[in-house]
Amino acid sequence: MTVHDLNQLLLVCSLVLLVAVAAVRISSRSGLPSLLVYLGIGVLMGQDGIGVRFDDAELTQVIGYAALVVILAEGGLGTKWKEIEPALPAASTLALPGVAVSVGVTATAAHYLVGLDWRQALIIGAVVSSTDAAAVFSVLRKIPLPSRVTGTLEAESGFNDAPVVILVVAFSEHGPIEHWYLLVAEIALELAIGAAIGLAVGWLGAWGLRHVALPASGLYPIAVMAIAVTAYAAGAMAHGSGFLAVYLASMVMGNAKLPHWPATRGFADGVGWIAQIGMFVLLGLLVTPHELGDDILPALVIGLVLTMVARPLSVVMCLTPFGVPWREQALMSWAGLRGAVPIILATIPMVGGVEDSRRIFNIVFVLVVVYTLVQGPTLPWLGRKLRLGGSPEPSDLGIESAPLERLRGHLLSFAIPEGSKMHGVEINELRLPAGAAVTLVVRDAKSFVPLPTTVLRRGDELLVVATDPVRDAAENRLRAVGAGGKLAGWLGTNGTS
Repeated sequence: MTVHDLNQLLLVCSLVLLVAVAAVRISSRSGLPSLLVYLGIGVLMGQDGIGVRFDDAELTQVIGYAALVVILAEGGLGTKWKEIEPALPAASTLALPGVAVSVGVTATAAHYLVGLDWRQALIIGAVVSSTDAAAVFSVLRKIPLPSRVTGTLEAESGFNDAPVVILVVAFSEHGPIEHWYLLVAEIALELAIGAAIGLAVGWLGAWGLRHVALPASGLYPIAVMAIAVTAYAAGAMAHGSGFLAVYLASMVMGNAKLPHWPATRGFADGVGWIAQIGMFVLLGLLVTPHELGDDILPALVIGLVLTMVARPLSVVMCLTPFGVPWREQALMSWAGLRGAVPIILATIPMVGGVEDSRRIFNIVFVLVVVYTLVQGPTLPWLGRKLRLGGSPEPSDLGIESAPLERLRGHLLSFAIPEGSKMHGVEINELRLPAGAAVTLVVRDAKSFVPLPTTVLRRGDELLVVATDPVRDAAENRLRAVGAGGKLAGWLGTNGTS
């Protein structure tokens, strides 16, 4: 590649990114997941559009896996433990037995209604049984939902990728499994290995980042993403589930109050967007629209069974024992959006040389696009009809911590957001632990050292210095006051994660 070719490639990539970023505005207003916009960009650039020829399924799979690792890492970093902890049993049931139910029902429909052989039917059933957190929450962010609903959907989306990947690989290599219990045991072993490695890497990484002061704040986001990728690689090399490992490691770090956390979260969010854009544009390039005609009807039939039978059946069977109300079950049944993972997994049989694997990819592509168009815009409407919208929770303070290594202390900085109950609280009413103090307040672009009677306002920026032993207690108290006001201690709000 010459310098001229490199310049042209950089120009094309930058233009694609700019178009994709601008398209997010359109998707957010229309209620459509942004994945459809990115897929459309790839299709327009492909053979039936501008004319770019691309048919390397193996390269697409490798890049897709890499992008999925980044997306899962970003999702894990943004997962709040206090929200998903109550939903873990239900989410785990949906991600394991629920996937089995969905695969069985969908594969049976693909075999008897569409005429696919059992191997192809099982592959499609496994491929489309994984939900996508990014697709779900991109259309649900406009309405507040009960924490049990969001926690269950988020945890399920993070957990169900791992068993589905194992199933797709197994069906692509061997076809129908004669001894199903061996496959179940293999899935359980891989998940256990991945979970153990993910939790261990996440804890070690969080401990190291909290106790070692790096010379520049910009190194913290890079270190966090490197640790997350390490968890995936270690899990995969140990013959475990790398995807579960990266999600759990990221979740551990995301709830560990790391230094410079807002900067880390923003960096991970940006990298996640780049991964999504690149992955979907590449997947759009791989598809050839004029070849999809014969696969539209089979995709509609399989998608209809998946959406109206398989998903609701798995939700009812898995969530009824936990006493989940029917309205929440109805929303979670309709919220089983398919996005990045199914299209990536559809490249596995193509790389493995499975017969009619191109048709499998085309069916999955049409299914994801059509049913995302149907389900995406109607999710907020359904949430309102089911009366599941609630009052939004107070905005989190977004406390950023910078370690003062030589002084054995921490500098905490944050701004009081709209809706925070810290508005109107006096400095002395914060009741910070001994060893922590508010040293500076910035208000209307002017800074001053506050008095004990200084009343805090929305938009104020505060600097709090805390010694190492009371750092966590100080942050917990600040979050508690932000959520519950000056009476937080008596009202039961403790600010812990």
